[in-house]
Amino acid sequence: MTIQDPHLIRGKSGSCKRIEADGLRDFFADIRSRYSLDQITFLCIGTDRSTGDALGPLTGSGLRAYGFPNVVGTMSAPCDASSLEACLAGIPEDHIVVAVDACLGQPQSVGSYLVSDEPLFPAQSVGHALPAVGHYSVAAVVNVKGPKPYSTLQMTSLYHVMGMAGQIALSAADAFGLHSQVQDARFNGWPLA
Repeated sequence: MTIQDPHLIRGKSGSCKRIEADGLRDFFADIRSRYSLDQITFLCIGTDRSTGDALGPLTGSGLRAYGFPNVVGTMSAPCDASSLEACLAGIPEDHIVVAVDACLGQPQSVGSYLVSDEPLFPAQSVGHALPAVGHYSVAAVVNVKGPKPYSTLQMTSLYHVMGMAGQIALSAADAFGLHSQVQDARFNGWPLA
C-alpha cells in the first residue's frame, strides 16, 4: 500500500496525474501504443488479508480473467511486502512493468487514481522500506490518510475496493483489445485466479 504524496509517485513531468475512472483507458492506451502485450507485466501489489490492501490482488485476478498473459499478484498468489522482492526477481528484465497498488489520500481524492510514467514506492505509509517498482504506476485512492494506516485499511469497504479493482482491469482490457461481453461475465463472476 502506498500513501498519496507527490513525492512518492512522480512522472517525468515532475508529478503524478490524478484521474477519475474514465481516464484509465487513455492511460493504458498510451502504454499499449508503445509496447506489445507480451512485453508488459502487471505487478499488482497487496494482500488478501486486508480489505483496503486487497486492491492489487483483486486487480491481478481481474486482469487474468480478461486474458492478460503476464500478471504477478492475484488473490490466489498475492504479491505483498514479504514477497515483493521475490516477485520482482521472477519478472523478465526486458519487460515493462505496470505497478498497481492501493493508496491512502485526502478525502476529496478517495475513489480517484494516481497514474504515472514512473515507479511507485509500496508500503511506505506503513513503515516498510521496499524498492521502487514499475516503469508505469497506478495507485488507487481507497480511503483517507490518517494516523493509523493499518486500521484504516482494515476498515475500508471491500465493495469500494472491488469496484476500483474492477475498473482498473476493465480499462486495461479495453485499451489492449481484450474486452468482450463474455469476459465481462467471467470477471463479474470473480474467478479469483
